[in-house]
Amino acid sequence: MKCGILGGTFNPIHTGHLILAENAYDALKLDQVLFMPSGVSYLKDRREILPAKDRIRMVELAIENNPHFVLSTIETDRDGNSYTVDTLRILKDELPDAELFFIGGADILMSIHTWREPDQILQMADLVIAPRDFTEYQALQTQKAMLEEQYGATVILLDTPDLAISSSMIRERIRQKQSIRYYVPDAVIAYIREHQLYNTDNE
Repeated sequence: MKCGILGGTFNPIHTGHLILAENAYDALKLDQVLFMPSGVSYLKDRREILPAKDRIRMVELAIENNPHFVLSTIETDRDGNSYTVDTLRILKDELPDAELFFIGGADILMSIHTWREPDQILQMADLVIAPRDFTEYQALQTQKAMLEEQYGATVILLDTPDLAISSSMIRERIRQKQSIRYYVPDAVIAYIREHQLYNTDNE
């Protein structure tokens, strides 16, 4: 089985995440893509992050009509900081015959060598990288070559649109009472409104 992994805070999940996952699924002929909300991230400002139950529910609503998108709560079920290397080890135990593809943006490609045990991460999963934030293609190619030489990594540069959508931008649009229609699935918008999420009064 070929299994994609798209991790993230999903605070909230947005159209860019879904397009990236669908492009990876199609281009690599994956069997499924796991959407994996992060637990406690040592890289994020925790004051901005919604409780896991809300982020999980928004992911469920966003992917419910796509049979090859699957929610995974591996990281939110664990206590303490979430490290990718630990997550991949759990997945390898649960899916011993699966070929794993770790999907992300250019920021992941440029920083993964600084993560915990990058050699182990890059042995357990292929990297599938989409352009993001208009990172120069030559910089991506240089970093790709370094990871392949230093770690024996397999790095796949995905041909997918560079959509300038971010969760932080969506949160700011909500605070400014601007529309987020088409940035976020309708079911997720309804959930945000019903639960009054991201209002400045709640921070």
